[in-house]
Amino acid sequence: MLQRVKDWARHLKNEVVALYYAYRDPRTPWYAKVLAALVVAYAFSPIDLIPDFIPVLGYLDDLLLIPLGVALAIRMIPRDVMEECRQNAREGVKRTGPGRWIMTAVIILVWVAALGLIAWVVVRRVKS
Repeated sequence: MLQRVKDWARHLKNEVVALYYAYRDPRTPWYAKVLAALVVAYAFSPIDLIPDFIPVLGYLDDLLLIPLGVALAIRMIPRDVMEECRQNAREGVKRTGPGRWIMTAVIILVWVAALGLIAWVVVRRVKS
């Protein structure tokens, strides 16, 4: 059973990477690009909607939101585009390099900017 879970997690990771490639493909419809970008950003983000240290609920978002988002995004992307992106993902997952660190830094900066914007709005509302 543990092997099945590991295989499922590996498959899900490949699907998320394939969604990243689909997001960058010009044949992907704009609405699928938006959802794919959100799913990929959330999947690779070091910050979760529900923190993992909260018992049971902490992993619930990872076990439900990401697979549901992946499934929905895949349905929106043309089949031939998705198959090509899956092939690119299989080849791309084997590669490593500075790209992962750059993407991590970008995701962290986006979260910091979002939190800063929320704080700014809250402070403006409190002052007025």
